[in-house]
Amino acid sequence: MSIKEQTQQLKNRLDKCKHKLEAARSRADDDMISKFTNEIDELKIQLKSLQGKQDYNLNKERKKLLDMPFSREITKSEQADIGKLKKSVKGMVIVHPMTKLGKLLHLDVMTGFAPKKF
Repeated sequence: MSIKEQTQQLKNRLDKCKHKLEAARSRADDDMISKFTNEIDELKIQLKSLQGKQDYNLNKERKKLLDMPFSREITKSEQADIGKLKKSVKGMVIVHPMTKLGKLLHLDVMTGFAPKKF
């Protein structure tokens, strides 16, 4: 299971627990309140851990791209036939500015990173 799927599952469980906690508070059921507060705390800890892992993986990918010797903006004509461009340059990675990685790299346009000039 991917980090994204795990995060979504934890968020769903957290949401359910919050709703159940509100119901328990309206009934003034102290046992259930303590149970759900503990579970909410555990879920929040697990979420932070997954987000830290995701940040670590993104930073690792960012460093790998920045270490590549060549990068340049992808022109509109190249974007139209991106498959041909990828086949012509081995090991090329294209990053869109709206993705998490693109935002982390502070990109304004679609950029290609490659081990050799293209």
